[in-house]
Amino acid sequence: MENWDKALEAAKIGRAKVIKEELLEKNTLFLAVYVEAKNCCLVLLSENVDKLGTLAIAVPKPKDLLGPVSSSVLVGDKYAISSRMFAEYVASKKGKIGMVSVYLEKLSEMEAQTYFMRLLEKVLQKESGKEAEKI
Repeated sequence: MENWDKALEAAKIGRAKVIKEELLEKNTLFLAVYVEAKNCCLVLLSENVDKLGTLAIAVPKPKDLLGPVSSSVLVGDKYAISSRMFAEYVASKKGKIGMVSVYLEKLSEMEAQTYFMRLLEKVLQKESGKEAEKI
């Protein structure tokens, strides 16, 4: 039984972190689901319901190379600007592959960007706070 407990504890250390956050603005609920694994971060940004939307991926440059993060849209095209922008932001902040999905029902992409950025900052702050607690 003791070996089982050690194996279970070791497995927990390498598991992905999951954070869910909400932001209520202008009678609209903005949602974020953040999943961080060892080599990547996945963020679902949605309006009113958790759904996959336009999905972009961004890969950070190696530390010895200068230049911007490279990104591409994988699924959809409706919110390509926002999904790429947020994927690049996450990749540069975390130094890992960043994948971000943006799903909107009623608001325009430009209008939602402000709220999603606020929500993303909230998630990243919460995530870094969890890291600080573990140290």
